Amino acid sequence: MRRREFITLVGGATAGWPLAAHAQQPGMPVVGVLNGASAREYDRAAALAAFRQGLSETGYVEGQNVAIEYRWAEGHYERLPALAADLIQRQVAVIVANTPAALAAKAATTTIPIVFTTGGDPVQMGFVASLNRPGGNLTGMTTLNLEVGPKKLELMHDLVPSAAIIALLVNPNNPEGEIQSREAQVAMRKLGLELHIVHAGTERDIDAAFATLL
Repeated sequence: MRRREFITLVGGATAGWPLAAHAQQPGMPVVGVLNGASAREYDRAAALAAFRQGLSETGYVEGQNVAIEYRWAEGHYERLPALAADLIQRQVAVIVANTPAALAAKAATTTIPIVFTTGGDPVQMGFVASLNRPGGNLTGMTTLNLEVGPKKLELMHDLVPSAAIIALLVNPNNPEGEIQSREAQVAMRKLGLELHIVHAGTERDIDAAFATLL
């Protein structure tokens, strides 16, 4: 099989790794998908379809010339270290992970490439040393959700200026949760508003969290 490069973006820097890093071994390369959520959540958001489409655009089709091993923590982040270890034992060529899963994978291996997606600052999350020189075995992309979070709250205040209290729903198990809460509190203090933070670690907790706001 021809050698292909798997290229992703961290801030303004690119990093390339061979997807077929283990191509010298018999069989097709294996991509490990490690995620703290559930397959149902990602199917519902069409994220899995987009992931498979991205692979196909680089010439890889699941089941034909690449295998994909999925490991879902179903919201139980304490399972992620064991799931990461399982993928490493499976000798995957690369691990694709969201924020909590990437932290578990980073702690488990320094050799297998890890491609992450995060809503926060990759440097602040501890994924990379810097944006221009990531270093290590991690690369990926950020949506900067945490950085634009305070601006979203400001826009909400502009839309509903009479609201004196704004609620923020946070997953306390997600490493981004603490940062998100802190940044939101700073933004609300500047606006002179009260921020009410409610926690929901799983889908089952969401209804109960909203009930506390009534």
